[in-house]
Amino acid sequence: MNNNMIYGINGPVVTVKNADCFEMMEMVHVGEQNLVGEVIGITDKFTTIQVYEETTGLKPGDPVSGTGAPMNVLLGPGILDNIFDGIERPLKAIEERSGAFISRGASVSSLDPDKLWNVTLTIKAGDRLEGGQIYATLPETPIIEHRVMVPPELSGVIKEVKPDGEHRIFDVIAVLEDDLGELHDLTLCQQWPIRTSRPVKQRLTPSIPLITGQRVMDTLFPIAKGGTAAIPGGFGTGKTMNQHQLAKWCDADIIIYVGCGERGNEMSQVLDEFSELIDPKSNRPMTDRTVLIANTSNMPVAAREASIYTGITLAEYYRDMGYHVAMMADSTSRWAEALREISGRLEEMPAEEGFPAYLPSRLAEFYERGGRADVLSGGEGSVTLIGAVSPQGSDFSEPVTQNTKRFTRVFWALDKALAYARHYPAINWINSYSEYFNDLDPWFKENLGEEFTEYRNNISALLQEESSLMEIVKLIGSDVLPDDQKLVIETARVIRVGFLQQNAFHAEDTYVPLEKQKLMMKVILHLHSKAKEVVAREIPLSKVLEFGLFDKLTKMKYDIPNNRLEMFDDYIVEIDEKLGTLLQ
Repeated sequence: MNNNMIYGINGPVVTVKNADCFEMMEMVHVGEQNLVGEVIGITDKFTTIQVYEETTGLKPGDPVSGTGAPMNVLLGPGILDNIFDGIERPLKAIEERSGAFISRGASVSSLDPDKLWNVTLTIKAGDRLEGGQIYATLPETPIIEHRVMVPPELSGVIKEVKPDGEHRIFDVIAVLEDDLGELHDLTLCQQWPIRTSRPVKQRLTPSIPLITGQRVMDTLFPIAKGGTAAIPGGFGTGKTMNQHQLAKWCDADIIIYVGCGERGNEMSQVLDEFSELIDPKSNRPMTDRTVLIANTSNMPVAAREASIYTGITLAEYYRDMGYHVAMMADSTSRWAEALREISGRLEEMPAEEGFPAYLPSRLAEFYERGGRADVLSGGEGSVTLIGAVSPQGSDFSEPVTQNTKRFTRVFWALDKALAYARHYPAINWINSYSEYFNDLDPWFKENLGEEFTEYRNNISALLQEESSLMEIVKLIGSDVLPDDQKLVIETARVIRVGFLQQNAFHAEDTYVPLEKQKLMMKVILHLHSKAKEVVAREIPLSKVLEFGLFDKLTKMKYDIPNNRLEMFDDYIVEIDEKLGTLLQ
């Protein structure tokens, strides 16, 4: 008989009086409808529970029962090409059962228990298996092989193996005897607590870039596989669009997209777009290697807080199979707002702007679960974390942006002025930075030659110089500047319009390989150095501009196809010929 009853209700926070059977972080069921909740506070008198569903209709005296386990998710085949809510309930399956709106207490298995998978076992009776080792494989989607692993805490000898063939996720396909002589059934799935990171053999230095095909990211502010990045920006600066581009083009094997507290119409647009996108690498639908976690702003706040942890646990699971995973969190500001709301209901002492004092440690906890590692299954995997931040009024001094800055090593600062000027991606090259140069430069030098980093440094220096010159121009106009400084402004314009600005809807410009990025920089810098020689001879810059070379270079991103890179040589010959006439 369950004697634990609700004593008080405050939004998503429920208290139980004089209960001594619950554990901290235990998953519980609340009320007659068995709403999912989690224990977040225990005193000698009260147990505090946050409920992951709408608490309307609950009343004091309703029962509360424990499960004896922490808040966890089911991991197994069927995660890819699926859409979940914040606590891994499959939205398609719920819609079939309860219509367009999720009914409270909807209890649906996260993964389809009746679907048959074509399983190939890679073990035989008598084999010794350690935690994390692979014992079966199956095609989860046409492009991703699902590798079934021993739960990390288990190890022992295989006693019995079922034949290859079609199995459901809960079918026992092998029996393992541990070192104490206990038998454990191995199925195609396992459960894992969302707030606990999954173990790895060894963490590795993030020394390989995550190639995105976006010039401003790959060249000026690169991110490593297993790295962490923040995309802060006000409303309308293109955070979601940037994350779409990254999801579509970055060279990760698997994408996990968490829509955390976003508007419902924006989230439905994401779902529609992802279902129509074709993966450029395999020519299959993008959903074959994507997981979507949809947690809109009108869903319960506690589930929004959990959605980030659900997403990172799924990411770690695929990393453990030896895949490179990229997780997009859009946006961590809404997640922080959920923390603030729950903290307020718990009557905790607020810190800056009402956020709880533990906001920095929660953000650190999340970003530290990214990284590149030697995994238990053998081989290497990584989780790259890219979090969007939505500071109110584009104020980057607010707590979520400032604390995110402390724990991420790439900062792609989106600029309202650039967005309004239709310069996309609207990443401000003065305020943004990447701390991965030292780790990634050996890779760039080996794969693209010594000159790549040299070109990048020269491009950055020209942009910095232009920024300081523009302060003078604003005050007294550009006419008073000497020709060599006018040349810097002219070259920087080519860099801004021709190199940093990128058209997501143009077939040749939506994704640009690194080799083309390097050659674009080479041509721009070649024109700059040749024009500098001309200006040094006291020939007016206006003579150089008459050739129209600067305008021509702003269009080379469209004019030179990605598979015709030899055309850059023609540009260099033309620059030498035309400017050579002035020098003679």
